[in-house]
Amino acid sequence: MAKGTDSADQVPGIREMLARLISQPSISSASPDWDHSNESVVHTLAQWLEALGFAIEILEVPGMSGKYNLIATLGSGSGGLVLSGHTDTVPFDDQRWQSDPFTLTERDNRWYGLGTCDMKGFFALAIEAAREFVDQPLAQPLIILATADEESSMNGARALAEAGKPKARYAVIGEPTSLKPVRMHKGIMMERLKFEGQSGHSSDPALGRNALEGMHEAMGELLSLRSQWQEAYRNPGFRVQVPTMNLGCIHGGDNPNRICAQCELHFDLRPLPGMNMDTLRQTILDRMRPLAQRRELKLTFEPLFDGVPPFETPADAALVKACEKLTGQPAQSVAFATEAPWLQILGLETLVMGPGSIDQAHQPDEYLELSQLQPTVDILKGLIKAFCLEGKES
Repeated sequence: MAKGTDSADQVPGIREMLARLISQPSISSASPDWDHSNESVVHTLAQWLEALGFAIEILEVPGMSGKYNLIATLGSGSGGLVLSGHTDTVPFDDQRWQSDPFTLTERDNRWYGLGTCDMKGFFALAIEAAREFVDQPLAQPLIILATADEESSMNGARALAEAGKPKARYAVIGEPTSLKPVRMHKGIMMERLKFEGQSGHSSDPALGRNALEGMHEAMGELLSLRSQWQEAYRNPGFRVQVPTMNLGCIHGGDNPNRICAQCELHFDLRPLPGMNMDTLRQTILDRMRPLAQRRELKLTFEPLFDGVPPFETPADAALVKACEKLTGQPAQSVAFATEAPWLQILGLETLVMGPGSIDQAHQPDEYLELSQLQPTVDILKGLIKAFCLEGKES
């Protein structure tokens, strides 16, 4: 612990920490033109946390060059608390920003910059909260977790789940929720359905196999499934209480007088907690196969990306109760997806709660209200005290 005491002065204050993190681009995107490594952000966090006495583990995300996860651990034990965030940001439109996205700028009692609320600001506040405990004997470990590529693939969190790391009992993900505890969110699936038939002259339907007509029937099947799922599943904890399916875009054919040989549909599905994504995909496939066989169409059905499972932590969980007490706010649900399902796979009782509003995330002139800073530090100190210093296990 002496190392933490002797080296703590190497760790700057909240503003300088956030300014440094903001200045290091770490955009993740499916587009190679936008995608960045997060290595500099991870090494900056590691430098500060090591100076405070944390043990540092940096893990490259398999198959993703330049992408890293960070696990920083203070203390030891089989339980403990994880404070988790992602190091990446979304792309940005420079023309719509009033100030440099990579320079922390203060105005109107706000800090502006790319990643201020989503979610580099959380790291600065978590490190500030941790300072108080570096010289105290922790009954259970405090872990600060920094992940890669949450905004694009979530492969950083997936890699951690596959590796079985980190080991702890509780986890708070500091996504922007205006410091309101969030114990559940829907999942998100984006799917691709394609039929391939045979083109031919439209004057004689027997000359071809119409993929567009097959898709028309398939869309009816999908909407029928949507109705069935909405009758079977409902959760009053969500503003939209039922699972949703959106038929988002369709492309097919090339001319009015040609039988359509190819048709492709992209749609999304937002399952409620308790709905399994693999089961949903298999149910859809079971509806599509007979249709394709009867119409002699080649069928392709696959995810556009791997998807994010739905997430729920019980209302009576120890972490939920602790966060409700510290914030004075009842736990709720959100419409956006997070890395929470992968921390749950690791056996962690998980909750989402952090400074800033999701309304500012992914927007020009992203900001963090200065009024959120000290309350966040105080809440995180309360959690560290409860689950690390006192070693609360339940």
